[in-house]
Amino acid sequence: MSFPSVRIGLYDSMKHLFISQSHFYLNAGIGSRLMAGCTTGAMAVAFAQPTDVVKVQFQAQVRGAEGGVKRYSGRHDICCTPTRLHFNNNLPCHFTAAFSADFITTIVASPVDVVKTRFMNCSAGKYSAINCAVTMMRNEGPKAFYKGFMPSFLRLGSWNIVMFVTYEQIKIHVMRSQQSWESPI
Repeated sequence: MSFPSVRIGLYDSMKHLFISQSHFYLNAGIGSRLMAGCTTGAMAVAFAQPTDVVKVQFQAQVRGAEGGVKRYSGRHDICCTPTRLHFNNNLPCHFTAAFSADFITTIVASPVDVVKTRFMNCSAGKYSAINCAVTMMRNEGPKAFYKGFMPSFLRLGSWNIVMFVTYEQIKIHVMRSQQSWESPI
């Protein structure tokens, strides 16, 4: 029920939002409908997918319980196990997560950053940011969007790794301290 209710229930609202907030002329044609459909579809997947995973795991738990072996100890275990890829909550897990987040961020952000830099460095009125991107693609190919990838990756990566690993380690120590204060002596 959550998937179609989000997808269908928010569709008209999103369509009207896209029409009213558009800097370009968008009527109730195919463009605004596609954007509204994609947005509400993505929102529905984001909301409904976790509940679907839990449902399937509960069903597997019931079938697996016939043999006497329980796969999960509770809802929290069901929710976290599929997404943690069996990493423990430790330094290698935190390092891998931070490194992966940095790599994906650099892949996504690098083209925008390269176009922005070139656009800002061109003479005034030469072309728009979109024209800059099209010209880059036409003249230099897709690799042009990833010039400076390694320095950007190393800059973001060092910050991400230090910040997230430190944050997670501090959080673990704070939780252990709280548990020691709460546990009876």
